[in-house]
Amino acid sequence: MPTADTAPVPILEREVLLDTATHRAGLDDFGDPWLFEPMDRYLHAINTEGRLTPQGAEGQREVIVKGLVSRLRMVDDLRRHPEILDEKVNVAGIILGLPRTGSTIFHRLLAHAPGMTAIRWFEAQNFAPFPNEEQGNPVGRRDYARAMIDGWLATAPELASIHPLDPDAPDEEILILGQMFVSTMIEGMAFVPSFARWLNDYDQSKGHEDLKTILKYLQWQDPSRRGKRWVLKSPSNLPYAEVAARAFPDALLIMTHRDPLQTVPSYVSMQATLYRLSAEIPDRDVGAFWLKRLTEWMKRFEAARSRIGEDRFIDIDYGEVARAPLDQARRVLERMDIALTGEVDAALGEFIAGNRREQRPSHDYSPERFGLQKADILSAFADYRSRYIV
Repeated sequence: MPTADTAPVPILEREVLLDTATHRAGLDDFGDPWLFEPMDRYLHAINTEGRLTPQGAEGQREVIVKGLVSRLRMVDDLRRHPEILDEKVNVAGIILGLPRTGSTIFHRLLAHAPGMTAIRWFEAQNFAPFPNEEQGNPVGRRDYARAMIDGWLATAPELASIHPLDPDAPDEEILILGQMFVSTMIEGMAFVPSFARWLNDYDQSKGHEDLKTILKYLQWQDPSRRGKRWVLKSPSNLPYAEVAARAFPDALLIMTHRDPLQTVPSYVSMQATLYRLSAEIPDRDVGAFWLKRLTEWMKRFEAARSRIGEDRFIDIDYGEVARAPLDQARRVLERMDIALTGEVDAALGEFIAGNRREQRPSHDYSPERFGLQKADILSAFADYRSRYIV
């Protein structure tokens, strides 16, 4: 029972969320209702397991509603502009790998090459234009994204050292897929173990079909992207690699590698920080869940990689990216059949000069704080370390 000094945590209900979105957008057609099943599963999990604070419940409500609003606006734009579906989108590469393997900086490096493009962070938050937005000038969406980042950093300033947040920088498609309740962004932003287990056996292909439409939609919004090659990136692709591989059959699968002795504690620290934005989850609960979950991700991936076929993959070592980032970028661009011209080298060099790791605060984390033992990590990732690290 809540006392006079504590407010009850609001319950997130599907119909209330849908009604809020329809009123905000002034629209009521959500398109194919397939997403309501994973939405219901997620809402049940977060209401029963999420341990949300009152402020966290409001934040989760806004995340869900803005995603639904973007969907409403996109469905309306598709009706009024059917030519959107005629856009030709070329996804040349998809970065996957365990979290904290240098995939963010490598993604942004590749996307900076001439002829390449990627989803920007502000677009991932609101993939549909705001009302009366001037084409090519998404001021309102950028402002919304900056306000989000400012709010996060005010609550958890250590995020600045963990992940570089920039409204205009390339970022992960899971931020969009999560708005359809079919990505690991869900479990990354909310403590929902039962939803994570359910997602393992759910057919996520409709989410990726919608993602392909959203890429066309983003390209239509910014015609300068026509003819460019998209590079996607998300650790979410690791446990569900076959879904992404089937959705984009011509994409090179770029797997980034780093020793789990570093990546696991770093990622657990990041997750504990993200959970604090909306919930009260003890650090050791975070550590126990994510060690098991990351182990599961890798086992699922190892089985999937053999089915997908080695010819689809290129492996990128974290240490080599740190030592010679341009060489590693060239390896990938060559596999994509992109000519390595002086213009390409100049663009990549310009990016590296302005985005060195030492230009951000260091990320300090203690495995013991999360109940993580070196022996447990070594045991869980023995096969992976034997093949890719040691």
